[in-house]
Amino acid sequence: MAATYQAAYRRASSLFCRLHSTYVRKMRYLNELKEDDSLCRQAQTSGTFYLFHNLSPLLQQVGKKYLVPQVSAAEMKRILEKLKETEQWIEKSVLISCSDEHVPHFALDLGDLEKSVIESELKGSFTDLRKALFVVDEKDSPLLASAQSLLRWHDSHQYCSKTGQPTQKNVSGSKRVCHASGIIYYPQTSPVVIILVSDGSRCLLARQPSFPQGMYTALSGFCDVGENVEETIRREVAEEVGLEVESLWYSASQHWPFPSSCLMIACHALVRAQQAEISMNSLELEEARWFGLEEIVEGLKREPRSSKQDDGSLLPWFPPKQAIAHRLIHEWVKQQTC
Repeated sequence: MAATYQAAYRRASSLFCRLHSTYVRKMRYLNELKEDDSLCRQAQTSGTFYLFHNLSPLLQQVGKKYLVPQVSAAEMKRILEKLKETEQWIEKSVLISCSDEHVPHFALDLGDLEKSVIESELKGSFTDLRKALFVVDEKDSPLLASAQSLLRWHDSHQYCSKTGQPTQKNVSGSKRVCHASGIIYYPQTSPVVIILVSDGSRCLLARQPSFPQGMYTALSGFCDVGENVEETIRREVAEEVGLEVESLWYSASQHWPFPSSCLMIACHALVRAQQAEISMNSLELEEARWFGLEEIVEGLKREPRSSKQDDGSLLPWFPPKQAIAHRLIHEWVKQQTC
């Protein structure tokens, strides 16, 4: 028995090492591409491209599924020739990832080119990212979000904030440089907390006027300068619903490209049931209320189109599973049913 166990352990350890080595090699290769302009320029000739048009990604619908096409360098060249454009367009691309086999993936925005021609050539359509994130496969959502954030950052940081002179991106797009001042600019991410508040037997969800009708989600807000995550959570809950957090714990995080590039830090927060009367800030929220377990379970099953009742009133529904708010709500349900 001991010998069998040791053999199994060696096989598992060997597999882990191989997977680990693959990951390490992949990360180091990506870092080389970011730092070495000539190597990255060469990689552009063999890589694949995720295409955007004015920050909307290209999707292909196959049956009921939406796929994110990876356009080869050769196909990219053909499309540019079709549009009577030069290959210099590829220099505007940004590196976003690579496969385990070291095939680099780039994102390229063709917003200045004729959209209908590109869509026709690739049998797809450019789709608003807010919709795209919830219809594509889960593995593609983070890549699209990261790509759009990086493309948006380059579009809005073309001049040095000190000298006013144009900045120039490196080949990979990992930074921009002002040659007049020597200042190097790197993409920035804003930390945002998203908090599911509970009093032990209920959870608190809210909505803003800009939300789709009937949708409720967890509270959220940006971290202020100098705040840590715990301080931000306590302040946001106090500001938005007038409650004082007694304890809190971390759940997970998610990159979210709206309004620019945010890191959503998801946490649970507990308030005292005896002090759980909501005092809503109407400047921040349209509505905030407590939900019981049964109502949450039913809401998780409900899709937006099924939220409208015969009398015209709306039943509450919650963010889809790709959103980290969904994870928080689902975790709360598990806590209540354990």
